[in-house]
Amino acid sequence: MTDRIEVSRTIPAPATEIFAVLTDPQGHVAIDATGMLQDADGEPVRAVGDSFVVHMDREALNDFPLGRYDVTVEITQFERDRLLAWTILGQVRPQIGHVYGYRLQPEGDTTTVTSFYDWSDIDQQWRDAGIFPVVSEGALRATLGILDRTVRRGYPRASTKG
Repeated sequence: MTDRIEVSRTIPAPATEIFAVLTDPQGHVAIDATGMLQDADGEPVRAVGDSFVVHMDREALNDFPLGRYDVTVEITQFERDRLLAWTILGQVRPQIGHVYGYRLQPEGDTTTVTSFYDWSDIDQQWRDAGIFPVVSEGALRATLGILDRTVRRGYPRASTKG
């Protein structure tokens, strides 16, 4: 049993356009395949340590009775147009410790995007709860499909603030 899931998809768009969606808090909501992300507050992230708030609805998964709640997404890895990773800070203690992220590999006019979800360093209390992985491989794959569609529809240009 592994404590990490990775899935990849080649998207016919430059890495800069894809990264614009991934660094925008509303971009996370737009591409979420789980239905948990309802809305977000905050500015696009630009560096390790940046954060934004996501308004969640766990009832979308119908797996753990949390209802609606907020989490803070804190950026742990940032390399413009190449890598974005974050952990989730919430109300629960101890903090869970799982990490989500994207690696981008530009290839001419396309970009291979790898979505990853790693729960190898979660607190033992959460490991014992038996709720991981929270997000399935299928949900990661579906999110990449939605990311592809979102970028092709021009999301980064439409969301740019002037």
